[in-house]
Amino acid sequence: MQNLEQLQLLINEELAKINYPNSPKQLYQPIQYALELGGKRMRPMLILLAHQLFNDDLIKAISPALAIEVFHNFTLLHDDIMDNAPIRRGKKTVHEKWNKNIAILSGDVMMIQTYQLMLKVDSDISKDILDIFSKAATQVCEGQQWDMDFETQNDVPLSDYMKMIENKTAVLLAASLQIGGITANTSKENQNHLYHFGLNMGIAFQLKDDLLDAFGNPDEFGKQVGGDIIANKKTFLYLKALQLANDKQKESLVNSFETQEQTEQKVIGVKTIFTDLDIPKYTKDMMKAYYTKAMKHLDAIDSDNKAPLIAFSKKLMDRIS
Repeated sequence: MQNLEQLQLLINEELAKINYPNSPKQLYQPIQYALELGGKRMRPMLILLAHQLFNDDLIKAISPALAIEVFHNFTLLHDDIMDNAPIRRGKKTVHEKWNKNIAILSGDVMMIQTYQLMLKVDSDISKDILDIFSKAATQVCEGQQWDMDFETQNDVPLSDYMKMIENKTAVLLAASLQIGGITANTSKENQNHLYHFGLNMGIAFQLKDDLLDAFGNPDEFGKQVGGDIIANKKTFLYLKALQLANDKQKESLVNSFETQEQTEQKVIGVKTIFTDLDIPKYTKDMMKAYYTKAMKHLDAIDSDNKAPLIAFSKKLMDRIS
């Protein structure tokens, strides 16, 4: 059984083996650039972690693991365009390094490649895997659309926001784990627990991402700190603050998020209100609640090989403590 570091190394080695054509250079170079930016490789690791709960031979899980990582990076290319994000993992985003048209087209190729890699699984499980992946991929797009809708919608219920992050972030983590269960040929019951473990863990992860966007270290976070505030994104922090704010604070928050101002002063003003209302603590408490739900599903999985997945969960818990 391989540990987290070994699995991450394996994924990076397998990604490096993907051969892209030399021409057209401006179509394939951005794909290689995006994949070489690194990242935690969380989604492919979850496929491999789930698979080795029941089967130490990872060969059958490698191709869908690569597929899920290519797909995830495809979504980042297009998300960065929609968000006008200048930085990804501490380096220029693809549309900044090249241009938006190139980033869109390179992303399209990555989407096609995702299905090519998914189809390399055994034929007897290919339909189940494609059904799960296609549903999750559609939900990711729905989540992204809701995310953009919320930028211009003044009355976003907190429950709608939670549904949005479930779709945009959590379902892909959940699907990754379930796909790993399928490649290992485990029971439907285990697959269901894997899925809901990932769903709850994914929500906790996205809440942490919201928190880091406002309060993270830019060198460690790898993205522009305050980007959600600048883009007027109604994150958990903002919506919770509206629930707790007095009239003056609420007016200030609403006014800040109705302007297209992109200044440090705007970010500082909003963060000051968040801090005064103890929003970071509320966010962490919510994250821990979802983490607890996730661990109940992990406990219910019938396997004696949970150590690496438990270690993965603890890493996330360290991230939210």
